[in-house]
Amino acid sequence: MNTSETIIIVGVTASIILPFLNIPLILKIRKRGSSKDYSPTWDFRIMGCTLLMMLSVLLTLDVVLKAFGIINFITFSTVMFYINL
Repeated sequence: MNTSETIIIVGVTASIILPFLNIPLILKIRKRGSSKDYSPTWDFRIMGCTLLMMLSVLLTLDVVLKAFGIINFITFSTVMFYINL
């Protein structure tokens, strides 16, 4: 395995793990039964950027960006659901 393959594997792994860091936030909101600590304005700004990023994600051949973008969209959509519930 050469250096560029290693970098790609590390990048894909990180792009898959990073969005799952939203899970503790989701669990905290569910446990507290409240999302008062989180502003809907903040949430919609982040979601807007995520949606705009999805355009590039769907067109790219870069597997790292594609993996990160899709998983981030799914996990952040879950956060948005719980904040605006």
